[in-house]
Amino acid sequence: MRVLVTGGAGYIGSVVAAQLLAEGHEVVVVDDLSTGHKNAVPRGAEFHRTGITELGPVLGEWNLDAVVHFAAKSLVGESVEDPARYWNNNVVGSLALLDAMRAAGVGRIVFSSTAATYGEAVEMPIREDAPAAPTNPYGASKLAVDMALRNYADAYGMTAVSLRYFNVAGALRTEDGRSYGERHTTETHLIPLALRAVAGSGSTLSLYGTDYPTRDGTCVRDYIHVVDLGDAHLRALALGSPGEAHTINLGSGTGYSVREVLDTVSSVTGREVPVVETGRRSGDPATLIASNDRAGELLGWRPTRDLRQMVADAWDFYRQS
Repeated sequence: MRVLVTGGAGYIGSVVAAQLLAEGHEVVVVDDLSTGHKNAVPRGAEFHRTGITELGPVLGEWNLDAVVHFAAKSLVGESVEDPARYWNNNVVGSLALLDAMRAAGVGRIVFSSTAATYGEAVEMPIREDAPAAPTNPYGASKLAVDMALRNYADAYGMTAVSLRYFNVAGALRTEDGRSYGERHTTETHLIPLALRAVAGSGSTLSLYGTDYPTRDGTCVRDYIHVVDLGDAHLRALALGSPGEAHTINLGSGTGYSVREVLDTVSSVTGREVPVVETGRRSGDPATLIASNDRAGELLGWRPTRDLRQMVADAWDFYRQS
């Protein structure tokens, strides 16, 4: 299969591109490098530095079988401050990609969606039939693309799979010795922030809220290893027939508390995480966990790597970067 990976110079996109190559697929990577890194594009992938809105004239020349779509803006706070950027990039850009696919006769897409589409869900773990009520423009923009994919599948016979997940961690090391991991210019994720703190960057980690109704008073969130996540994307490429659109959660089904994450970071690194405890942040639910029942049924997928493996792989990548 010849697969286009949009955003393939980013964290998850580069991992999936590498996994596709390892499985014998041909890979074309598109990335404008606004947040990605050229040296994250795996060897063996064909690379084009361009945006997804500019693919119309060329997509038909690449003889593609499918698209895995990661290219998006993904900072929640930034989306609140500048929603136009998110609607233009995430929604307008995705529609341009879908129209380019239609014109080129490429009928299969796997979309990197998000569990932020659910907003502050009440029932845990969150199932795919939970009401979609995003609380920020980032989640709303992803939900809009999920809805467009269903419409395009119905009207134009495309095959679409939207994969919704919360927090991704860890790194991939390939047989050729290359590593693919998280290195965002603006970092908002707990595990890399904790690793920076223990590495002696001079920063402390803010712990927002210690009085939640959870097992240790801190928020519980869902984490999956990036390699497990990539495996789900590869499986999704084989799911469905023309006219079908599937929405599938990817999660642990159990989750980890903030303290459990920090304790694991300390255990793996042998260093205490410098923490400053502070009050709750507005809008932070106590628990967010995704059900993975549908992923098991449709993809035969379950996460196989635990929190310690995520932290250990992320720590190895951090020290090599």
